[in-house]
Amino acid sequence: MTDFTLHPQLLADCHRLGRLSATHLLLHRNAILPWLILVPGTDLDNLLDLPIAQRDAVLADCTRVSDYLTTVLCCPKVNVAWIGNLVPQLHVHVVGRRPTDPCWPKPVWGHLSAAREYTPAEIDAIRTGLASD
Repeated sequence: MTDFTLHPQLLADCHRLGRLSATHLLLHRNAILPWLILVPGTDLDNLLDLPIAQRDAVLADCTRVSDYLTTVLCCPKVNVAWIGNLVPQLHVHVVGRRPTDPCWPKPVWGHLSAAREYTPAEIDAIRTGLASD
């Protein structure tokens, strides 16, 4: 799809890291915890409505990010969700969680009040780590 564009709210909330095999890869701007967002290039709103091959490819990208969060960033828990209540464009949240994060064990949505910006070096390290993973 040549006219695919990312939703403006996703662009405002995230750093663009590039592409994985089936998704655009974004990093949430709040560096308090590792929060990546994967956006398939589709007009469909629901992950379960994707054709099976595309859905499997999106889930493979989610697995790749989850593996990075657990093995490289040492997150003992990974939360995965596709909600779409505020941003209607299909996107999947893959969030690394630790018992030491500020909203543990609650969900990050509505409970993450602390904030920190990523440094350019941190963004590059995550981009490189996921590209070479």
